[in-house]
Amino acid sequence: MTPRHAGIRPSHAALTCWVQAKAEGGSSQSADAAAACGTYILSGGSTSCGLRVAAEIAVALGTSRDAASRKFTNSRFSGDSMKLTKTQRIVHLRGSKGRKVVRVVREHYLRRDVPCRSELCVEGCSHEGKVLAAGLTHYLVPDVNVVLDFLEVLELREVQGVIFTQTSSQTLLQSGGRRLYNRLQTLLKDPLHNCVLFANEFQEKSYCPRERGESQERWQTRCVYSAAAWYHEHLAGQMDIVMVTEDKEAIAQYGSQTSGVYVISLQDYLQNFLLDLQPAHLLYTSLRQALRERKESESSEREYPEHLPAHILDAGLKSGRFIQGTLNVNKHRAQAEATVSAEVPSSKTSDPCREVLVVGTKYRNRAVHGDLVVVEILPKSEWRGKLTTLSDGGEANEGPGGAGETPPMATGRVIGVLQRNWRDYVVTFPSRDSGPFQSRSSQRILTVPWDRRIPKIRISTQQFDTLKDHRVVVRLDSWESSSQYPNGHTVRVLGRAGELETEVQTILIENCVQVAPFSEAQLKEMPVSSPERPWSVDPSEVPGRRDLRETHLVFSIDPLGCEDVDDTLSVRRLREGLLELGVHIADVTHFVKEGSLTDLEARSRATTYYLADRRFDMLPAVLSADVCSLLGGVDRYAMSVLWELDATTLAVRSVWFGRTVIRSSYQLHYELAQDLLNGKPAEVPELTRVCPGDREAKLTELRQSLEMLTHVARHLRAQRDHEGALELEGVEVRAQLDEQRNITALVPRQPLEVHETVAECMIYANHWVARKIQEAFPHQALLRHHPPPRQHFFKQLVDSAEARGFKIDTRSNKELADSLDRAVDPTDPLVNRILRMMATHAMSQAQYCSTGFNSPDHFHHYGLALDRYTHFTSPIRRYADVLVHRLLTAALDVETGRNHAKVLTNRELEDLAHHINVKNRAAQQVQKLSTELFQCLFFKERDPALNQNCEDGIIYAIRDNGVLVFIPRFGVKAPVYLKNKEGLVVTTGRDESCEWQAGTLRRYADHVRTESVSGSATFRLFDHITVRVSVQSSTYHSDSLRLDVVRNLPHLADTSEPSSLQGRKQLVQEVVRLAEEASQQKDRGPELSREEREFRQSRAPNLYLLLEEIRELALAEVQS
Repeated sequence: MTPRHAGIRPSHAALTCWVQAKAEGGSSQSADAAAACGTYILSGGSTSCGLRVAAEIAVALGTSRDAASRKFTNSRFSGDSMKLTKTQRIVHLRGSKGRKVVRVVREHYLRRDVPCRSELCVEGCSHEGKVLAAGLTHYLVPDVNVVLDFLEVLELREVQGVIFTQTSSQTLLQSGGRRLYNRLQTLLKDPLHNCVLFANEFQEKSYCPRERGESQERWQTRCVYSAAAWYHEHLAGQMDIVMVTEDKEAIAQYGSQTSGVYVISLQDYLQNFLLDLQPAHLLYTSLRQALRERKESESSEREYPEHLPAHILDAGLKSGRFIQGTLNVNKHRAQAEATVSAEVPSSKTSDPCREVLVVGTKYRNRAVHGDLVVVEILPKSEWRGKLTTLSDGGEANEGPGGAGETPPMATGRVIGVLQRNWRDYVVTFPSRDSGPFQSRSSQRILTVPWDRRIPKIRISTQQFDTLKDHRVVVRLDSWESSSQYPNGHTVRVLGRAGELETEVQTILIENCVQVAPFSEAQLKEMPVSSPERPWSVDPSEVPGRRDLRETHLVFSIDPLGCEDVDDTLSVRRLREGLLELGVHIADVTHFVKEGSLTDLEARSRATTYYLADRRFDMLPAVLSADVCSLLGGVDRYAMSVLWELDATTLAVRSVWFGRTVIRSSYQLHYELAQDLLNGKPAEVPELTRVCPGDREAKLTELRQSLEMLTHVARHLRAQRDHEGALELEGVEVRAQLDEQRNITALVPRQPLEVHETVAECMIYANHWVARKIQEAFPHQALLRHHPPPRQHFFKQLVDSAEARGFKIDTRSNKELADSLDRAVDPTDPLVNRILRMMATHAMSQAQYCSTGFNSPDHFHHYGLALDRYTHFTSPIRRYADVLVHRLLTAALDVETGRNHAKVLTNRELEDLAHHINVKNRAAQQVQKLSTELFQCLFFKERDPALNQNCEDGIIYAIRDNGVLVFIPRFGVKAPVYLKNKEGLVVTTGRDESCEWQAGTLRRYADHVRTESVSGSATFRLFDHITVRVSVQSSTYHSDSLRLDVVRNLPHLADTSEPSSLQGRKQLVQEVVRLAEEASQQKDRGPELSREEREFRQSRAPNLYLLLEEIRELALAEVQS
């Protein structure tokens, strides 16, 4: 039998000792062997783990378990300072039925070497990790009740030198729950917060046994005070210790007991030590009021049923009776509709449900959007369908114009909440006249969250007059069954609603994006670079890299004004019949060492956040915009991939990965590169000072490189197209700002071939690096996985294409790509663009994953049609790429036989991948919301009554009471109502201008038809209509764009397409409309007016009416 435990192998010395002891049969050496193995195991586990291993090996060797345990203990805690003192800890446990009390005696070991983690230590404590700064005026020791109720105050970075005791930490886990406990652990790990955890219950001199008859609260306070007094003695009185508690008796008892140890209330502490820190005072007041509210009973009657106990929920989930999933509230009808997406469909039921509908707030039972809940399926007779009407997101249960529903689906009710995923919420304090006050006398106010999916939050405050019409960050405290709304408290004030800075901060907070300035400690890790002393390559570093500065023409192609240049390219002809393609990426990992403060901050941010008017970098500017950025004309470190390609077939002959030194010769922007490709006259900034003869030669060389690169990229794209790569369509609009950051225009991204060229080279590099790291580390590589979409997500795409006469095959990415290529309307190129947008919307989101958590079948990237893919090409702005660079470096070290840096375990990598996925979604949402904010600002500046706000829109979806319209000029998608809440419908006049009249609306598969006394109007899929864009302002939520139909014809002012094509589309629409009306008129039978019967003139536009209109206009012009 050999010693083993949990898959961890004992050290060679321990095994040798074990073998010798077995051979000699000596009990003393056997005990030594067991202790040695246990000590080794302890290095990777807990003390109990090591004791257990030592005992198991002792039994195998036939020696005493106690002897091995004693030797293990002495070997682990050797020396006088590490000897353990054994004491007894008596715990009284009440039986499950609450009758019998059991007295349990547990062994409790005390040590002398528990570290203080202070720079002022005079006893020589061993410190690992964070330590308390020596330059403070005092150290702060919070009592248990302060940690439980006011942890948010202690989380402020201005509160320094905090000592959290083990007593407080354990009580927080037991009484505060896992969520609060995790927040404390995050605080202790954060290098920017000067706080530590002190294991006071294992320190021999600070340990306090609980006395007979002593309450738990009194004992806990005594433990914390004993820890505070120990610190003052241990540091030889060099630092005053302030203990804060909300227990008045403790203040009276301990306040003057020890000189240098002060016991005061948290309120007194804030007033005496942090008087100018207003956020702390506001937070403390808010938390106290919230605590007072929690203790008061608001109503004796229940508003909601109680949640079921945990053991019943667990039994129901195991039996398949209940379903577990995340609650998703519909943002368009937040009061009426939510769904629960089942995490694991139950195998116990014959018809497992992937999605369960929850109708109304009562059946939601106090669950908040994002909570992990348990639902019970209702009887089928109570099942409902999702509403299909357009909704403005208001409080009404139905949108304007009716209550159409999809076919009934599984419907349920929430019966328990497994995990609260509450976060910081931004709310608006209403004005006194419009505010939903709960009680004017107590200032309990129902604030309205910015996120429509969140219910109103009751806040108690004495600062209403200051906070009204302001956006404020709040946190939820509780939601009792007797309360209609949850209770919360204010955290900080953002500013007045509607101001730009307030709205930007709201967007960041609502998406959990925290981007504080980089700390001084992080900036100290940065290399020195300034205009006077620019950074330069270290000569000692060059021999370990391939030097490409004199052999390769390297250039970058990025958006105009780009500062964080991640990637550069090169291409050249080698010996006869070969080409070399190079992709060179900024070597960020050379400057950002794993585990450094900069690395920890980059890991926390995970990505660079791009907003319409600003960005928040993942790395400090000295790296992102200077030292790491591959700027033109300067030497830089890079990670390169070089392929040798057959010049004819472009087949790969060989590939090289490694670190390089490069010098980018040209820093091009997309438009300039495209002009060079097209042979147009172009001015390259780097060539302006070159003599004309050399300039022409260099320009020719650059053009040839771009043409060669484009040729290679076309081949790479054709290869992926053959495998089924998708060409999807997104909406990209950039807000153009002036020097004062005022928006002047919305500029849609113009597609250029050079975009595709650069993208193909980056995709190629990412693919080859993915292959390299996955082969080197089969279970620890970071890949980018894009799963196939679910087929039912394609329904709108298939139905819409069918209405236009196209057939879309979605069985695979190859069939889908080919179908989209064929779905082209020669009269309107926007049809294909919208179909591709629908396909994009149906796609699943690509995510990072660890290869150890997925089978090779799941590595495939659906959209790119590649068997393996990762992100390697943007380490300046994506932390995933930083991880991949480290993996690639380790893989190259393995290949060459060098010792490589430790790579993350499968579990660590998967957890980090999940964190990055969450941050990436937040970054995408922040960018989207920021663009929408500036779109609203743009249209606010334009007079909605003028024709300049009229735009050409195309109908891309049909609803029961209107249509969804896309404006290609600005990338705007919004609803257009054709029936309002009053029952009026949109009808058209003689010139197709629209107005509201009493009438009816009927929805068909591919069109909507309205009828009124003055005629009828038809709105078809992919029809072009004229809409007026205006801004719908909101005090509580974000502003939104409102579209109103003006004419049932294309907007004539649109110059994005030739006028002849517009006229042709208008003629086709008019003929189709007249033919349909004629057919329906025939079905209804003739209903002719006197004029129609006498003169045979129709009401539709005709030559007579047109001539009459021209005559009237001519007369009006003469008279004017």
